[in-house]
Amino acid sequence: MPDTLRAAQDPAAPRAMLLAALVAALIWNGPAAGQEPVADEVDLELVLLADASGSIDMTEAALQRQGYADAMVHPEVLWAIANGGALGRIAVTFVEWAGASSQDVVVDWMVVDGEAAARDFGARLMAAPRRAYGSNALGSALLEGLRLIETNRYEGWRKVIDLSGDSAWNPQGPPLALARDAVLGAGIVVNGLAILCDDCSGRPRFGNLEQIFRDELIGGPGAFVVTADGRDAFAAAVRRKLILEIAAAEPSEKEPG
Repeated sequence: MPDTLRAAQDPAAPRAMLLAALVAALIWNGPAAGQEPVADEVDLELVLLADASGSIDMTEAALQRQGYADAMVHPEVLWAIANGGALGRIAVTFVEWAGASSQDVVVDWMVVDGEAAARDFGARLMAAPRRAYGSNALGSALLEGLRLIETNRYEGWRKVIDLSGDSAWNPQGPPLALARDAVLGAGIVVNGLAILCDDCSGRPRFGNLEQIFRDELIGGPGAFVVTADGRDAFAAAVRRKLILEIAAAEPSEKEPG
């Protein structure tokens, strides 16, 4: 492991040094010199970071995947893709995150520009096995989202990382605040999906997760938190979130979450 990456994992290091180390670590993990692909323009580069940590059982993991697969083919989401930008196409990747060294790219970057591509995204998502396990490392998850945006072949008018989770606990990896600063410093918006689903993983709610996400996770122009507070609400929350992100809209003050 390079010294820069070790420094990025050390919470005792000075803040400026940590931020520099995070950026250097991303460069080290990026494409080799002279191998950067030609950019393919899209309206939006969207990283979907789904919680797969120890508090997420197989039922809840499947619930998350099904929610995203169903939402992507929903007519309102397809309308947002077609009308939310000048090009009518987005680039999306789906990642399950857990421990500091356990972020799994379930669906690699692909363009969604209509129903056929949206169904392909859902099929890939539902077919892949679960490979991410371990404790919470939200900071590492955000940095993985940053790396994926910085090293892909797409160039979006907007860039968004969307993290879902049922906890803000971050015992592993870099501090959440430093990872968030690195992401926001790259001009990327961070949104959150707070999972408050007592009948999914069986874990009780702890604290005000929505407020913690607002205070410590999200950031950038129009950043927001959406809440899923039960099985039936999850699919609707994911659909609403995708529409807001794709259409670059902001949640109404009258709407929950």
